[in-house]
Amino acid sequence: MTNASPSEPPRFAEPQAVAVPAALRAVLDGIDRLSRLDGWIGGGCLLALTLLMLCEIGTRFLSNFLPFFPASIPVAWEYSSYLMAASFTFGAAMTLRAGGHVRVTLLIGKAPPALRRPLEVLAALLGFAFMSFLTYAMVRFSWGSFSRGQTSVSSDTPVWFPQAVVTFGMLLLTLQYLARVIQAALGLPLEDHSMKAASPAD
Repeated sequence: MTNASPSEPPRFAEPQAVAVPAALRAVLDGIDRLSRLDGWIGGGCLLALTLLMLCEIGTRFLSNFLPFFPASIPVAWEYSSYLMAASFTFGAAMTLRAGGHVRVTLLIGKAPPALRRPLEVLAALLGFAFMSFLTYAMVRFSWGSFSRGQTSVSSDTPVWFPQAVVTFGMLLLTLQYLARVIQAALGLPLEDHSMKAASPAD
């Protein structure tokens, strides 16, 4: 019998078999696949951000020795802010499914075993409600920028595009919270540790 470390979140005894309708299982699997895609896009945004900053540094360095070389990349700081926002939102859904978000489990850890699963359902519902509101607000914000034809000052980039990208990342996190509500209610595993970059040592 293995004892869980006090610092680890409480683990729930999973039933031997859970009858899940095929259609619902397909929905949950689809959300998981979107979450994996979400993580890859987030990693791509972070890589692009790193490359952009390295190019900016290299450009500034070369301009000290080559007078004809530009002192900077005009859109570097603007696009780095877009990529930073995208990297924050993309990957959040995959991180939730992998159990990578910081969680305060004091209440669940002290609760009787019979109440732990309902508390997980409640926490997931609150997360789903909050993210639904935030996603709805971002949809309206992005649509407003699109309908007004807003562009950035420095590069004339339509600002609705990066806003829509961030909104999509928020939508995927909202869907993952919805999946977590269903998984908690049905007694399914809440986390998929295969999504982690490195599995914890046994």
